[in-house]
Amino acid sequence: MSFSTVTVSFPVDMETFEEMRILCAEAGQVDNVQYELIMNLQAAKNYEMSGFCVLAYDDERNQLIGLASAIDMMGLQTYEWSILVAPAYRKRTIGHSLLQEVYKGLSARGAEGALALTLEQGPFGAQFLKKNGYSYSFSEATLQGEAEAASQLPENMKIRRYEEVDEQTLVETFVAAFGDTAEEAQDLIAYNTTSEQHILWVAVIEDTVVGTVTTHEEGEAQWLTALAVHPQYTGRGIGSALLKWVQQLAFDGGQQHVLLDVEIDNARALSIYEKAGFVKSMQIDYYVYVK
Repeated sequence: MSFSTVTVSFPVDMETFEEMRILCAEAGQVDNVQYELIMNLQAAKNYEMSGFCVLAYDDERNQLIGLASAIDMMGLQTYEWSILVAPAYRKRTIGHSLLQEVYKGLSARGAEGALALTLEQGPFGAQFLKKNGYSYSFSEATLQGEAEAASQLPENMKIRRYEEVDEQTLVETFVAAFGDTAEEAQDLIAYNTTSEQHILWVAVIEDTVVGTVTTHEEGEAQWLTALAVHPQYTGRGIGSALLKWVQQLAFDGGQQHVLLDVEIDNARALSIYEKAGFVKSMQIDYYVYVK
């Protein structure tokens, strides 16, 4: 069998997107996992996202048999990438060829850092990465909750869209909640206020910003990111109130679910989400190159 590879930048055309979707769906059915998220399928169609795909084709059948996807989520020249090979074509060096093309794509785009992603349930990802010089770094779980009519916000709390006057308070909030630097916090604010369909919200009590959350719709789900409470207002139920508010937002918008990502070693956040009825639907493991 002979195969060839081609690298394409985001956004991909609809024909290529459909080939990618079919590969993810068919491989996911065999492996009993969902590859669409880890392969950044929806982002690959987005004109605002910076990234690229490497496509491997069976030359005789003109069929997509392998896929690599790399994306610079925050626009900081740090890429997250993953590889998928059709089950019937594994152990034929296709994965290694895709990896070499990923390296070329990262170099051509001046990448300053990269993380390799694999699914916890995936049959080959971790083994493949370790063989190629990668070491486990951390994991994020995707949690799923139901869109539902929630109880009202605390009487003195309001939630509104972010305004520029809120920046300094949000920088303090993100620095304390996520361990970011002030510059990283500013980058996060910029990303969440300029990315398509993302809405940055703030919780306000008596004209003081006490917490924040960002939402964006994706199909039947409302995604929740960057939920944080200002350090002076922790322990007052603000995080739980924001979470319930997003569930209400999803309910009002006709979505079925609320999805969010959380690092698995963040016990406090996991406890809050689990108490709210969220359950783990997927875990992504992150690897870094060490050789």
